[in-house]
Formats: sequence, C-alpha cells, structure tokens
Amino acid sequence: MLVTITSTAPSAADLGHLVRKHPARAQSFDLSVGRAHVFYPEASDERCTIALLLEVDAIALVRQKRFGGGDAASLSQYVNDRPYASSSMVAVAIGQVFRSAMTGRSDSHPELAAAALPLTITVAAVPSRGLEQLATRLFTPLGWTVVERVIPLDPTVPAWGDSRYVDLELTGHLRLADALRQLYVLLPVLDDAKHYWVSDDEVGKLLRAGEGWLADHPDRDLITKRYLAHQSRMVTDAQSQLDPEARTDGADGDDTATASQTKRAPALAGLRAEAVLQALTDVRARSVADVGCGEGALLTRLLADPLVTTVIGTDVSARALASASQRLGLRDASDRVRERVQLLQSSATYADTRLRGLDAIVLMEVVEHIDAERLDALEASIFGAAAPEAVIVTTPNREYNALYPSLPAGSFRHPDHRFEWDRQEFATWCTTAAERYGYGVEHRTVGDVDPQLGSPTQLAVFRKAIA
Repeated sequence: MLVTITSTAPSAADLGHLVRKHPARAQSFDLSVGRAHVFYPEASDERCTIALLLEVDAIALVRQKRFGGGDAASLSQYVNDRPYASSSMVAVAIGQVFRSAMTGRSDSHPELAAAALPLTITVAAVPSRGLEQLATRLFTPLGWTVVERVIPLDPTVPAWGDSRYVDLELTGHLRLADALRQLYVLLPVLDDAKHYWVSDDEVGKLLRAGEGWLADHPDRDLITKRYLAHQSRMVTDAQSQLDPEARTDGADGDDTATASQTKRAPALAGLRAEAVLQALTDVRARSVADVGCGEGALLTRLLADPLVTTVIGTDVSARALASASQRLGLRDASDRVRERVQLLQSSATYADTRLRGLDAIVLMEVVEHIDAERLDALEASIFGAAAPEAVIVTTPNREYNALYPSLPAGSFRHPDHRFEWDRQEFATWCTTAAERYGYGVEHRTVGDVDPQLGSPTQLAVFRKAIA
C-alpha cells in the first residue's frame, strides 16, 4: 500500500519540516496495523515527494480481535484485500505516522504549516465500493482535481472487466494538514468497511479530522454513516454535533477524546471562557490579546464586552483567522467595530512587537500544544517581549483525566497535546516564569472540583509586580 505526497512550492524540500521526517534517510515505524516506511523518492527546492509504504501482516490480522479476527472458521479472515488495498489500514497509518502534520502546527515553520501548498497525492489500489466515481464525488468539493484510474481484474483477461479498485490521484492547493485529515476520513469511507472495531471514540476522531470541511460537505451524511460503520447511535451523535448551532456552542472545546467527552466539552469550554473573562475583569483589562485564538470563540465574547476597547486575536493558521473573521462578522461590521479588532498571523513562541503594551494576554488551552523545549521561547515572547500587565493561562489538569472512563490511561485529551501537567507541575512552571519575568501568580479552578483530583481545567492569573 503506497501513498505519495508531492509539493512543488518554493523551497519544496521544507515539506520535511511539516512531517518531521528528514529527507536524507528512510524511516520505519511499527504500528498497530503493520510496519510503515517513510522515504523521499525526490527532495529538491523545486520538487519534493514523501512516500508512505505500509506492510500489513495478514496472519497477525487474523489473530487480532481488534481487526476483526476471532472467527477462524470464516474463509474471509484468510482471503481478503486487507494487506493490499489502501483503505482504513492506510488511514490509521497516516494518523499515526503523520500525527504532527495533521495538527496544522509547526513551531519551526509556522507560515509553511498555515499556507496552502501545490500538492499532488497518489494512493494506490483504493477500494471504491457501491457508487461510481465516488472518489471524485468526495474529493472534488474540497478543492481537488481528481483522477480515478480503474484497475482491471486481470490485465491479461479483458473479458473479466474492471475491479472495484482505482489508483487515485489528487491535485490541488491545500494546507498539508487539511489534505492529510481528508485522506484520514475519506479512505475508510470509500471502502465502506473498516477493518477494526468501531468504538465510542470514533465520533471524536471524525469531528476533529473533519473540522473546517466536513460540516459543509454536500455528502456529509454519507461520509458520517460510512466512517462510523453505519452505527446509528454514533451517526446521530456526530450529525447533531455537526449542526451549525452545535458547532458554534462547542467550537472552543478542547476536551474531545471520546464521544461522551465531546458532549461535555461545550459545557466545560463555556465555563473556561467565563473564568477567563472574570479574570480579565479582575485585572481591569481594556486591551486584550487572545494568543492562539483559533476560530475566535473567545474573541466573540471579548467583542461583546463594551469595556474592552482593543481586541487582538493571533494564530499561526491563516485559515483559522479567516474563520475567526467570518465568525466575528468583520466583513459587514461597522467602522467602530473594525477599529476595536485586529486579527494577526503570529506564533506564540516568537516575539511580536504588535503585542507590546497591552493590559492582558490570554493563553487559553495553548501551552499544552507547544513542544516542551519551546516553552522558554513562549515565556520570552509573552512575559518578556510583550510584557503585558497581566497574563491569563488555562491548561488541562492531567490528574482529572482519570475521571473520563473512556480515555485510555496515559492518553491526552486532544491529539495535538504535547504534554498535560498535573497541578504541581503547572504550579512549578507558573512560579518559575513569574519569578523570571517579575510577575505574581494566582491559581484558580475551572469546572467541577474533585476532592482528590482537582478541577478539569486549571487557570493562572499573572500580574506584573509593582516595582
């Protein structure tokens, strides 16, 4: 099973920074679905191709109940296309090998991660079950030019006709993260037969991978049903959350590790936003920057407060900022509103002079998305270079994860989290940063407090010390 991703953007070889795989060497990974190999058939400034080759152990699949084994008497367990067809096995490999690239974030190349790139993607032997030209129907609305080359059952026996497999080629200008997330969802949809047990966390996976494109896809219902293996309860759950009103309520939720948590996320997200707004009121902030603002969930609340005279949202993703602008209604807003709001493409780990002199900077569910070795750069950027009068930080409390029954032990609440702190670890980081840059710090809880495990979200209010 082979997938290739080719970029012809300027300095095309920089694509390697987004996938965190060096062009100069081949790498292999032992995955839950087999062994994956990543290599570069070509890597120059003009053209760069990344290849993912997946080898599946057919015998191991028979023996693993997770992948539909267990019925050893069934001939289909031994005679099937799983080791050869690019379906859900390849989707799992993409999700595991290119996990960082799928998040759309890059500390070293944030502009590249946020940019639409000229991409050509090929996927060999894609099963396309039930509907003619289904790949074209699914990928074309997402901005791809699609070529489906039907594979004959046997080239030496034309009378046998065509198989249900196609060699797929996609060409378009998209962010790499968007392209990978679309493949992750749509490859199993094309086959309409997942090769593993569909558990409750599949709804959360679908919503995360489909963020920004699935809700408005003309075949949204078909995609949802097939991805969730026609499990009616899960399909209903996912479709209700893809409703526009549901998306607005829960868009700022970061606790989406399982379907049950996804339902709770809007409530916690709302509590978190209210706690941040209360902290801003307490520090009497009138000029506020939401660093890592995403699609603008907190910005809408800030804009609704007439006492906040300056509202700044920053994010490394141009797409997220465009969504924030749409969410805020800036295109049709009055001049007075436009004067209050700025949306800036910027990274939390790089000093930005446009953020100097503010009353407050908010880092709401941001620090855990930064690689640990880059936290010093974040501190220098926010507390040192920008040096606002106050900094508000929220982050998950790792101890509270034990109360999420469907979250596997040791797992994070979101696939892009680089770490999650317990209360002592967060307190230590806060104290160190405060002392280094001349701030005092106050800790608060957000959400229901467990006597032993604390609250699901922890919040810190940094105030600049009086000289």
